[in-house]
Amino acid sequence: MAGVTPPQRERFGSKFGVIAAAAGSAVGLGNIWKFPYEVGNNGGGAFLVLYLGFVLLIGIPVMISELAIGRNGQKNAIGSFRAISPKRPWFLVGIIGVAAAFMIFAFYGSVAGWTLEYIFQSAKNGFEGKTPDQLGSMFDNFVENPMRPLMWQTIFIVLTASVVMAGVKKGIEKYTKILMPVLFLIILVLIVRSVTLPGAGAGLEFLFKPDFSKINASVILSALGQAFFSLSLGMGTIITYGSYIRKNDNLAVTAIQVSTADTVIAIMAGIAIFPAVFAFGINPSQGEGLVFVTIPNIFQQMPGGYVFSLLFFILLAVAALTSTISLLEVIVAYFSEEYKISRKKATIYSSIVILFIGTLCTLSKGGPLTDFTIFGKNIWGFLEFVSADILLPLGGLCIVIFVGFFMGRKRVREELTNAGSIKGRLIPVAMFLVRYIAPIGIALVFLNAIGLLKFG
Repeated sequence: MAGVTPPQRERFGSKFGVIAAAAGSAVGLGNIWKFPYEVGNNGGGAFLVLYLGFVLLIGIPVMISELAIGRNGQKNAIGSFRAISPKRPWFLVGIIGVAAAFMIFAFYGSVAGWTLEYIFQSAKNGFEGKTPDQLGSMFDNFVENPMRPLMWQTIFIVLTASVVMAGVKKGIEKYTKILMPVLFLIILVLIVRSVTLPGAGAGLEFLFKPDFSKINASVILSALGQAFFSLSLGMGTIITYGSYIRKNDNLAVTAIQVSTADTVIAIMAGIAIFPAVFAFGINPSQGEGLVFVTIPNIFQQMPGGYVFSLLFFILLAVAALTSTISLLEVIVAYFSEEYKISRKKATIYSSIVILFIGTLCTLSKGGPLTDFTIFGKNIWGFLEFVSADILLPLGGLCIVIFVGFFMGRKRVREELTNAGSIKGRLIPVAMFLVRYIAPIGIALVFLNAIGLLKFG
């Protein structure tokens, strides 16, 4: 039987609202920072080709699966599994998603807070005249002095909570419909500046000219993992947003549009960053230093660098905010629906818990809890490992197995054809990918991440 829509349940009001919210969930710091870093660390264009292939073969089918679970179940990430399969323990997959959202927001909120600090520094021209070493010391001193990071982290969580508290249509949809176009316009401006720098062509060649000799098992696994995690799969956000999608919206088209938007933003980030990196002779395979040390150094060397530096860190903050909104919504939807409390109370309680755990993460990143370890990792590293390397791939694997073998063909077909009102010619192809290709790919990422198998 199809899911029954509770009369009080909110809905996205428009197709653009759905795309903006879901794409906002997927588009985050990973697109602006991690994707260029992964490309730089894995051979450039060859990695990009693999990444695009995995988005098509695995990312989109998994996203379709999550949307179908959410819209059919008509509840939060845990409640949807209970509604579809009430007599089996599949709700545990939803618990994995909610737990992952908690953990990710805890440390992600800290990084999001860094973007506010760097907006402040850009606005007051705090990078002017500083050498790369001085910029590195500036970043290290900021992270190691916990008061300012905690202040910005708190502000970011309050911003996120204020949007989620307003509800699905008046909060999440309203603000992501503003934030996503703003994000797109800022990155477009940065691209124009970057590609017009002398020597920028080398950066574009690095990004778009594949050298397939650099492909090995490690690069393949990195591209597969980036394709999966970039789309916010396995953490309950797409299931939760799927439950707010109207019954007449085409889920397959929605999944393709969201995946396309996420991929386009990631590639645009590469176009904005690599020409500038190559123009100034910078090594492209750097981690967080690429954003918080190297990029400020590049901007202060170029004409108009003050404006572009400010725009870049606003871009980072907007990308982070659209992601934290979706993470918090997963948690709030669960508590408000399962425990029958108001959205306002659920948002406040959840935000307080996240801030507490996030504070521990921040204090472990160069602060007084740096030396406190759990299984050899500091608190930040432990939560990042458990969520990204264990819970997300495990949740994603369970989701495709559930949709492919346990949800039932009738339910799946009903959701993908809108109860027969649209044609479903590609459903057999999608189900083949969900049943056989996606589980193998996700399992390889999972086994590689936890060290049971090592490739390359």
